[in-house]
Amino acid sequence: MKRSRKVRILATLGPASSDEVMIRKLYEAGADVFRINMSHADHPLMRTLVERIRSVEKAVSRPIGILADLQGPKLRVGKFADGAVELEVGQTFIFDDNPEPGNAKRVELPHPEILRSVKKGDRLLIDDGRLQLKAVKTTGTAIEAEVVAGTRISDRKGVSLPDTDLPVGALTDKDRRDLDAVLQAGVDWIALSFIQRPEDLAEVRKVARGRAALMSKIEKPQAVARLAEIIELSDALMVARGDLGVEMPIEAVPGIQKQLTRAARRAGKPVVVATQMLESMISAPAPTRAEVSDVATAVFEGADAIMLSAESAAGDYPVEAVGMMNAIAEQVEKDPTYAGIVHAQRAEPEATGADAISLAARQIAETLKLSAIVCYTSSGTTGLRAARERPQVPIIALSPVVETARRLSLVWGTHCVVTPDATDLDDMVDRACRIAFSEGFCRPGDRIIVTAGVPLRTPGATNMLRIAYIGSDGLSGI
Repeated sequence: MKRSRKVRILATLGPASSDEVMIRKLYEAGADVFRINMSHADHPLMRTLVERIRSVEKAVSRPIGILADLQGPKLRVGKFADGAVELEVGQTFIFDDNPEPGNAKRVELPHPEILRSVKKGDRLLIDDGRLQLKAVKTTGTAIEAEVVAGTRISDRKGVSLPDTDLPVGALTDKDRRDLDAVLQAGVDWIALSFIQRPEDLAEVRKVARGRAALMSKIEKPQAVARLAEIIELSDALMVARGDLGVEMPIEAVPGIQKQLTRAARRAGKPVVVATQMLESMISAPAPTRAEVSDVATAVFEGADAIMLSAESAAGDYPVEAVGMMNAIAEQVEKDPTYAGIVHAQRAEPEATGADAISLAARQIAETLKLSAIVCYTSSGTTGLRAARERPQVPIIALSPVVETARRLSLVWGTHCVVTPDATDLDDMVDRACRIAFSEGFCRPGDRIIVTAGVPLRTPGATNMLRIAYIGSDGLSGI
């Protein structure tokens, strides 16, 4: 199956979309990568979902990516004697280490790292910001705070701390168990929540040892402040707009989304825009006009992928949501302004041979109106550099490594094909022509451009390009 759009669609699996028949329908509607949310999936369910995705992959003969999203630290208040209390703006409320049920004056905060780290003036946001407080006094074992906005707090509500740099890593004990399980199951991407600093990636990278690529979810102001360092150590970024809109002023989120998207594109790292993209389709068969514009904006920005969460995981219209996202993306990419907008945001190439070859391939393909750019990629690096250029022509990524093809299924514009490695340069060109022809990207008499690293099977050594004609038999005409 050949997609007619370049942006990728990431669909979350859940109660509404966990059986194999539904996964197949979601793929056919447009999903390229499937997300398993480890906040809700236990290990047996996760393994079952992976098996079902791989079964669909085999049936459609196309590589499909799987993203496992680790839960990360969940900071919550304790319980109340009556389940909930009503507060008043301006009153004082205390968070402490006392495990007794809370009341209208205090509640347990069972996270000593928060009690030690919060400073006077820091904000505490409860229940996704519905209740807002500001610390007026801290002792190391208790936080005395003033209610700024909101009036209600109830059992086990989440706590966000946008002004506090917490001395905790991104992995909990649950995350470590989940990480081992998803790596054993063979997922392709691992999304990391609660990233604050580049060091948060070190433990996961050490455990993963290259078995899966790492995606940093940017949802805290501390991560935005150290974005360049985090990008350096990440394989991809996710603009996690839900928590980002709680931790930072909600009106700042659109600008931050653009900053993150462009920073990732400059670095040649995939970027996913996520959260509430078609939120109304959880319960309605059609989205709002504002949601359509939101999805379109992410496509115009040149994001690699756009994501559905509850819309596909628990909504009443999962297939329709994927189909609608696919239709919006296709329409945007046909818009006469699309190519110019994407081109205007294109980053200057880095001073490397691989970037120079990728730039040249894009310029030659567009100048000569070639049918496709075909890149051989073992590690995925050549495919990533080709996609970084955002060419107007299709990118066909050929790899002998199925895991590489699955990871590249998240990357803008790449049509991934698993094929045995070429034996020499002539075989490389013939194979590229034959696959471009058989996959429906060109006809006899068309031309393609082939990029690769020579010697063959040298990761990251993209140093060759060649123009080839498609002969009448689908092989190289030269």
